[in-house]
Amino acid sequence: MSDNKKILVAEDSSVIINLTKNVLMFENYEIKAVKNGKQVLSQLEKSNYDLILMDINMPVMDGIECTKSIRELPDPIKSQIPIIAITGNYKNYTLEDFKQAGLNDFLQKPLDYDLLLATVKKHLNK
Repeated sequence: MSDNKKILVAEDSSVIINLTKNVLMFENYEIKAVKNGKQVLSQLEKSNYDLILMDINMPVMDGIECTKSIRELPDPIKSQIPIIAITGNYKNYTLEDFKQAGLNDFLQKPLDYDLLLATVKKHLNK
């Protein structure tokens, strides 16, 4: 049995955090949740993660700004972590906007948890 994959969930909605945790923990992923982009960067200083689920609209530092900061990190492993955007305002962005920010994929709200799981697995099994 290999080590459990660690996923950082950046989301300001407790409801979405809890549902996402339940879905992902069922697959034995180790989950840590934070509420804004500054907390994401703080967590990355302390720990390594295999994937980040990033809400785009969060207080303090949004997901786009946070993703750009991650991509600029000096650590070559941390700067290349797969990041999946979670957004309810996907119509305000194009896939090109997400790619330019350094996001690897995106999911729209309300979340389809089967799609969430499939997307997470796709990026963790590369």
